Amino acid sequence: MPGPLYHVGATGMCPHGASVTTVSSNTRVMVSGLPVATLADTSTIAGCPFQIPVGAGTKPQPCVRVQWLVPATRVMVNGQPALLQTSAGLCLSAEQIPQGPPTITVNQTRVIAT
Repeated sequence: MPGPLYHVGATGMCPHGASVTTVSSNTRVMVSGLPVATLADTSTIAGCPFQIPVGAGTKPQPCVRVQWLVPATRVMVNGQPALLQTSAGLCLSAEQIPQGPPTITVNQTRVIAT
């Protein structure tokens, strides 16, 4: 599905409102002066408040990273598929428990890929 290229300066959130930060190894392909994110890059989440009920209390189960599942099909960056604003992903806890999909809320809109 076509969509704007996702870059490291874009704003993303986990399903619980914490911010997603992407660190890219790409230094050659830029959009709006920032590196384009690829499937091989690391997307981490800090400050997720999610907790699950356990007995009489709660157990912290925050989202800590994003595993991207569906990147661009026709656009590669240094041999890796690029990520799009429409790319599907899954937020995971430290125990690798799926927490839900991330949402990219603010992104550049000038470069569209498929």
